Amino acid sequence: MVRVTVSMSNRFRNSPDASLIHVATLGRTVALKGDMKLNLFTDFPEQFAKNATFTIENGSTITLASYNPDRELVHIVGYDTPEAAKLLTNAKLYTTYEDTRERCNLKKGEFFWFDLIGLAVFEGDIALGVLDEIERIGPQDYLLVKTGSALVAKGLAETFLIPYIDRFVLKTDLEAKKIMVDGGLDLLEAS
Repeated sequence: MVRVTVSMSNRFRNSPDASLIHVATLGRTVALKGDMKLNLFTDFPEQFAKNATFTIENGSTITLASYNPDRELVHIVGYDTPEAAKLLTNAKLYTTYEDTRERCNLKKGEFFWFDLIGLAVFEGDIALGVLDEIERIGPQDYLLVKTGSALVAKGLAETFLIPYIDRFVLKTDLEAKKIMVDGGLDLLEAS
């Protein structure tokens, strides 16, 4: 299973710094004390704890005074009125890889998206390509594989999707930098 802690689209392209990961965007203000809607781009809401700090686009940092996961609301330290909080509307919140690893606890068989990008995708001993992106379509994650040049030369698609489910993804080995799949070649040929 893959749990995400990075943006679901344009993962790194919108980051002000390549060492940062987009994890949320501040929305509209709510109520009279400057609370704001928090739009998550992560499967780890636990990282939005009181006193957690995040970087925003202009490079400055903000600190959370509180987070209500049931209502998806945050309060930012020093932004105690709706007028002050409105200055942060649509601000993207970024965190580092190190903070992500520290704040987010993975269970066995779970991986961060950023650890999977770039891994080779194999079916048996056939190299299908390299994982270029992970797409979330509805509730399902898909591996977007950039097809190997030898297979493209045979007239196959340059990219294809593999559902990230046990039926297709057999094993992920970060040390070997490989993802082993079953049925991936069929999906590529049908693309």
